[in-house]
Amino acid sequence: KKLVLLDVGGEDRPMSKELMGLCDYLIPNRTELDRLVHSLKLDNLQEAINAIRKNGYIILHQENSTSVEGNDYDQEQLIEHVILYAQILQQYGGAQTVLVTLGEDGSILIPKKKSDEADIRIIHQPACQNIDCIDETGAGDCYRAAFAVGLTAINDGAGEDDIKRCMQFASAAGALATTRQGAVPSIPSKEEVIKLCQAQFGWTKDENIDSSSNHNNGVDKDTTLRQLRGGDRTDQQYNVDEAEEEDFPLLFGSRLNSMKDRPELWEADDSTDSRSDMSNWIHRMGTIRGLGCVDFNYPQHFHKHFVSNAEAKKTLYKQNLVAGAVCLRYPSSLFVRGAMMHPDPALRQKAIDLTMEAAQTARELDCNEVVIWSAYDGYDYPFQINYDENWQHLIDAFQQCCDAYPDIKFSLEFKPTDENTRFFCVPSTGAALLFVNEVNRSNMGLTLDVGHMLMAGENPGQSIAMVGASKKLFGIQLNDGYTRLAAEDGMMFGSVHPYMALEIMYYLQKVDYQGHLYFDTFPQRTDPVKEAEFNIQRVKTFWKAAKKLKALGIDAVMDKQDAIGALNLSDEALMWARQQQQQGTQYVSNSSNDAATFVESSAKSSISDDDLTKTPTDNELATAADLDMNNIASTAFSEKHISSLGATFHSEIDE
Repeated sequence: KKLVLLDVGGEDRPMSKELMGLCDYLIPNRTELDRLVHSLKLDNLQEAINAIRKNGYIILHQENSTSVEGNDYDQEQLIEHVILYAQILQQYGGAQTVLVTLGEDGSILIPKKKSDEADIRIIHQPACQNIDCIDETGAGDCYRAAFAVGLTAINDGAGEDDIKRCMQFASAAGALATTRQGAVPSIPSKEEVIKLCQAQFGWTKDENIDSSSNHNNGVDKDTTLRQLRGGDRTDQQYNVDEAEEEDFPLLFGSRLNSMKDRPELWEADDSTDSRSDMSNWIHRMGTIRGLGCVDFNYPQHFHKHFVSNAEAKKTLYKQNLVAGAVCLRYPSSLFVRGAMMHPDPALRQKAIDLTMEAAQTARELDCNEVVIWSAYDGYDYPFQINYDENWQHLIDAFQQCCDAYPDIKFSLEFKPTDENTRFFCVPSTGAALLFVNEVNRSNMGLTLDVGHMLMAGENPGQSIAMVGASKKLFGIQLNDGYTRLAAEDGMMFGSVHPYMALEIMYYLQKVDYQGHLYFDTFPQRTDPVKEAEFNIQRVKTFWKAAKKLKALGIDAVMDKQDAIGALNLSDEALMWARQQQQQGTQYVSNSSNDAATFVESSAKSSISDDDLTKTPTDNELATAADLDMNNIASTAFSEKHISSLGATFHSEIDE
């Protein structure tokens, strides 16, 4: 059986009785419940309340395993008010089951009275106790989505005990959402919710919310939120083609040092107002919509900033971020004459030891990658170094690191030149790929920086294709630049070379890139938070356009080496993707729309593969311009991300 659950938030308009009657579960909060009742415009509300008071009902209170402090107001009056108003919606508005969320007072489920029932059996679920609340944003949305997840685990109809467990599961999910900043970023994993249910409601270790028998669109029932957002995964756990319409398949990270730019635009997260404090940089990064990970510089971001790696990990967790990679920055005080190719063997070994320390840090932060860019492994003048000898020094050093930490990926980030080193020993993608092959270790690969490739006179798409074909593309750093001699501009992605940006996304898809996307940009004159959000949305647009290119037949055009045809298709794909971004996916909220409109809009809520092969009509574009994007609220996002709790929602919301 298909169930319809409607979150009542987001609209302050009357709801038609026809729409209300189509919903199996109407889920308002207290304020929304009152608003719906008053929108019915009953001739005499008090008379309706008095008539409903005659109905008998039994309240099934579910107790937490923890003690509940006494309230300073009459909770019984609140519960009675909610029950009466819910029954008014059922009797006069056509509502079926009404589930009302009450914040710290829990939630109440009021089923519609059947003709053969003497009393209505109402369930009151208290809120979780002793929760360290940081931000309540999105907690109610998370509750509703988690309740829906619970319902998907019930195969043959929902009994009373099943509903109780769904409410407990939802209560735990909503409570956990308050322990972190933000709406979507705060959504917990299934494992976290079950653990809290065990502590709060006495669930046994064998108890679970299992939706494995339902439609899971290729997502394993134990897949965590991090996996869904682009972390480590296998093909069995995550089907990129199917899930991309649900959510972008890769994790986004951005340059942590950029968070110190434009300090006048933000407030530090402690009483000292210390904008140089690393935890405040991470807090600022946690406000970036769509960001999922942080790449740390080692050792600069540690030691004086964090007492331990565990503290750094906890700081990330509070902002619902994870570590993406640890990036080596060899201190100039020791290594200005070279790191792994320093003329002093003792200092070469010290650089190797520092690289291994970074690998241990990555392991303790639960990321599996160390990115090595040495500002000093190169030379300035002819005859300054012995090329063959120093090449071998580098190979020996990386082999030593790879062998010591076989579970960690070591990724070399090449750069052709900069102010510290006029010529790097590994100055191009071709040289870097040759180097990796000579290191000859499975955990040795490359991180390609778009700006560095442009500085080297390369076409980034071709470089990605080369490295990807060798299965050695461990990381990608996105930016743009004007490609002036020896200049690394660090501009926003696709701002200077949009066609190249599109080709980058195309080849990342073609080589099945599995890492995260890191923005290495320098926002000295722009808001770094807004710049990162712009980069994220820009990548998503180019990613969709790249998929569109495939559907439009770009492969056949390339087979003919038709430059004009390729540019025309690129323009068409980019135009389509930008229209999709502007239009979004229509999210049907509570409104006075009739049932036919509701069903028709719901049927159009996802972008199918067929949509990739057709061009929007003028009418569709006009409709897109009129869309109210405010309707795409946090509940829509919650319904997507809460699939990490064990089920995939049928409604697809385009982020």
